[in-house]
Amino acid sequence: MDAARRAGAQGLRRLRDSRGLSWGDLAKELRTHACRLRIARIATAQLDSVRRAIARWEAGVSPPDERYQLLLAHVYARSPLGVVALGPGSDFEFLLETLALFGIGRERLEDLRTTVAVSVTDTGTSLLAFLAPPLRNELAGALSRPDDLDLDVVDGLVAATAAVDEQIGSVPFVRLHLAHAAVVDACRQLLLGEQADPVRTGLQVVAGRAFALAARLAFETRDDVAALALYEEAVAAVGGEAPSHRALIRSSQTMVVFYSTGDIGRARRISAEAVQDARRGESVLMRARAHALQAEMAVRGHPSQRRHAQAALHLAWHDLDADTTGDPMEGAFSKGRLHGFEGICGIYIGEAAAAEQQLAKAAEALARSREVVQRCIVLTDRAVAQLHTGEPGAPEAAAGQLHECVDITAATRGRVPAQRLRQARMELSRWRTESFVAALDDHIHERLIGV
Repeated sequence: MDAARRAGAQGLRRLRDSRGLSWGDLAKELRTHACRLRIARIATAQLDSVRRAIARWEAGVSPPDERYQLLLAHVYARSPLGVVALGPGSDFEFLLETLALFGIGRERLEDLRTTVAVSVTDTGTSLLAFLAPPLRNELAGALSRPDDLDLDVVDGLVAATAAVDEQIGSVPFVRLHLAHAAVVDACRQLLLGEQADPVRTGLQVVAGRAFALAARLAFETRDDVAALALYEEAVAAVGGEAPSHRALIRSSQTMVVFYSTGDIGRARRISAEAVQDARRGESVLMRARAHALQAEMAVRGHPSQRRHAQAALHLAWHDLDADTTGDPMEGAFSKGRLHGFEGICGIYIGEAAAAEQQLAKAAEALARSREVVQRCIVLTDRAVAQLHTGEPGAPEAAAGQLHECVDITAATRGRVPAQRLRQARMELSRWRTESFVAALDDHIHERLIGV
C-alpha cells in the first residue's frame, strides 16, 4: 500500500472516530442516507455488508466507490449536532482531502462538492454552511470587540468568501446571495474598528472582495441599485493599498455597469481605472485581465475604438507571455479566457472566422464547474460568430450549439448568459421557419420561461 492510500485510510478512520461512531453506527447512517437519496443497492443491503465495505476502506484495500463517496459526503456535510458545515476546516472538507489521497480526481471531487452544496441549501436554510465551524464562534467575539480583530478571523473571512465564490455556477445565485450576507455584514461592522497593520490591511482586502462578490450576486438577482452601491463600497474598502485587488473589483464593476445601465462611456472609464490600478499592482495576470476587458469595452458602443482594442489585446498577450509563476493573483486570468476576449472583439470588428476559432479555444479551456457561466457566454458568442461567417450550414450549427447554453442558463439563472442567449436567438430570426430554430425555441420555452 502506498503512503497516500495509507493516509487516506487513516483519514477515513479519523473522521469516524472523531464522531464516536463504530463501523455499525456509520453503516446505519450510510444506509439511512441511501434510503433518502434512493440508492437502492445500498439502501437494501445488509448492515454487515456495509460494515465490511467500511473496513476495506479503512484498511486501504479499496476506496469508496462513487455511490459510497456521495453517501459519505452527505454524512460529513453536517456536524454531529446536525448543523450544515461545508467550509474550510469542516469534516466535509477533510473528507474531500481524504478521498483525494485515494486517487479520486479533482473533477469528481468538485462534482461531489457541487451536488452536496445544492442539496443541503435547497430549502433556503443552512445559509451559514460555507462558514468554517470555528469562524462562527470567533466572529461573535470579534464583532463585540472589533479593535481586537486578529489575522485568524480575517483569514476565515477570506476562506468563507472564496467558498461562496466557488459555488457560482452550481448553486443558484439567490441562495449564494443569502449565504454570503453574514460575511458582508461582519466586514461592515469590523471596518468600524481601529485595527493595527497588517490586520487592518487584510480586513480591507477581504471586505473589498466580499462587497464585490455581494455586488455580483445582487446584479444576478436583478437588484441593480444594490449592486452598483456595493461596488462603490468595495472600491472604497480596498483603498489604494492593494491596487491589484482594486483592479479586480473594477473589472467586475465594469461589466455590471455596462449590462445594468448600458452606459458604455461610464464602463470605459471604469475599465481604464482598472488598468491604472493593475499597472500599479504586482499581479501580471491582473494586468492582462484589465487590458483584455479594456479591449472589449473599446469595441462596444459607438464609435468603436478598433485600434485601441487591438493595442489593449497586444498588451494582454504581452503580459501573459511573461513568467506568471507565483503570481499573487493566481487564477485571475488565463490564455484560454483571453481567447474569449479576442473572439468577442473579432465579432465587432468584422473578423468573424478568426473570432469563431478564438471562441472555440476559449470554450474548450473553460471546463471547471466554477467556469460554467463564463463558458455559456463564450458559447453564445461563438454561435453569433458562426452566423457572421456566412458559411453554409452555419445557422444550423449555431442553433445546435445554443442548446447547451439554454441548459446552462436554466441551471444557473445567470443574467448575462440569458442576455447573450437572447441576442444570439435574435440573430437567428432570418431562419425562424427552419426546423432547427423551432427545436431551439421549444427548448427555450421548456427550460427558460420566466427567466
